[in-house]
Amino acid sequence: MIKNLAFSKYLLAATSCVLISFPALSDTHIYVSKLITSADSKVRSDKTVIVKNNKIMSIKSGKVAGGEDDTFIDLSDYTLMPGFMDMHTHLTSQNEGPAGYMKRFTNNEADNAIASVKYAEITLMSGFTTVRNLGDMFNETVALRNAIKKGVVVGPRIYTAAKSIATTGGHADPTNGFSKRLMGVPKPADGVINGVAQAREAVRQRYKDGADLVKITATGGVLSVAKSGLNPQFMTDELEAIVNTAKDYGMTVAVHAHGKEGMKRAILAGVDSIEHGTYMDDEIFKLMRKHNVFYVPTILAGNFVAEKAKIDGYFPDIVRPKAASIGPLIKNTFAKAHENGVSIAFGTDSGVSAHGDNGQEFALMVEAGMSEMDAIRSATLNAAKLLKIDDQLGTIETGKLADFVAVKGNPLENISLLENIDFVMKDGTVYKQQ
Repeated sequence: MIKNLAFSKYLLAATSCVLISFPALSDTHIYVSKLITSADSKVRSDKTVIVKNNKIMSIKSGKVAGGEDDTFIDLSDYTLMPGFMDMHTHLTSQNEGPAGYMKRFTNNEADNAIASVKYAEITLMSGFTTVRNLGDMFNETVALRNAIKKGVVVGPRIYTAAKSIATTGGHADPTNGFSKRLMGVPKPADGVINGVAQAREAVRQRYKDGADLVKITATGGVLSVAKSGLNPQFMTDELEAIVNTAKDYGMTVAVHAHGKEGMKRAILAGVDSIEHGTYMDDEIFKLMRKHNVFYVPTILAGNFVAEKAKIDGYFPDIVRPKAASIGPLIKNTFAKAHENGVSIAFGTDSGVSAHGDNGQEFALMVEAGMSEMDAIRSATLNAAKLLKIDDQLGTIETGKLADFVAVKGNPLENISLLENIDFVMKDGTVYKQQ
C-alpha cells in the first residue's frame, strides 16, 4: 500500500511535468489568398500556414482547416507577410514641439516608462513585431523589453541600446541646452565619453545595464539643442575602442550620422549600421558595400522635421535651421544609396514622428525608387540580418518563429495598405484581427 501510494505520488508529479513541458496538441491554421515569405521575391497564392505553439510547422497548398481542436483563421482576400521590423525607434517619447523639450526637466523615469507601455502597444498593433530602440534616458526600454518578454505588457520584441553614447556637447549629451549650474559633468554612465578609457567604460556599462546593442551619435543631430548637425563628434581611437569593446560583449553598434566625415570614421572602425546618413556620397556608398554596413534611412523623420520647421516656435531657434535643411535631403540620399547597392534595413525614427505611423515609411521608400517587394523585404529579411536573427525571424519558413502581419488586398499594387494592418501575430499569439 505504501509502495502504491509512493508510486502514485511519483506518477502525479511526473504527469504534472509532462503537462507543463509538452507542447499544445492543437495547431493554428492560417489560410491566405496571397503569401509573401520574404525568402525571395515571389508571391505565393492559396496557402495555409500551420503554426504550433510559437513556430511555423509547415506551409501547405489550398485551404487546410485542420482537426477539430485546431484553430482556423480564414484570411481570404488578404496578403500575409512576416512581422515587420523597425530598426530605429524611440519608444519612451513622442515629439510634441516645445512641450517635448520641457519634459527633459519635468519627467521622471517612471513617466517615461509608463508612456513607453502605450507606445509599445501602438507599435505592435501597427504591424511591427520587432524593433530596435536606439536611445532612451534612464534605461526604461530595458525594463520594457523584459516586461514584454514576461507577458506583463503588450508590445513588440525589443532590442534596445538603452542610453545612447555621445561626446561632451554631442548629439546625445543629455545636458545640452542646460544652464551651467544644472549641466554638471556627465559621465560614461550618463552616455557621455571623452577618450578611449571612457569609451570602453560606457560600452561595458551598457552591457551591465542590460542593453542588447550600442548606439553612438557620430555626428551632430537635428533635434538636439546644439549648433551643428553635421560635424564629426568622435575621434577615430574612441570609435575603435567602442566597436572593439562591443564585439567583446557580442553587441552590434548602430551609428547616428548626418555628416560624411563622421560616417567615414565610423564605417572604418567597424560599425554595423548607419542611421539617417544624410550627406552620404559615392565614397561612403563604396565603403558601406565593402564593409557590409547597413543603411537605416528614416525618411519619415526627415519629412516630419522639415514640415514642422515651417511652424514658428515649434522647434527652438537653434534647431529650426537644421530641421529645415537636413530633413528634406534624406529621401534623396536613400534613392542614391538604393541605386548604389547599399544594404538597406527599414527604420523610421518613430518618436520623432508619431508612434503608429511607422508604416508610412514604405510609401516614401517606393516614391524614392525602391520596389514594393524590396521595401517589404527591408522590413523583414534585411532587418533580421542586421539584428543577426535571420535564423529565427524575417521570413515565413518552416521552423521559424510565428510572426505575421496581413492586410486585405495586395500591397504590391498599393503599398499604402501597409499603413493600416488588419492582422498581427507575434510569437504564435494573435494580437489583432479585424
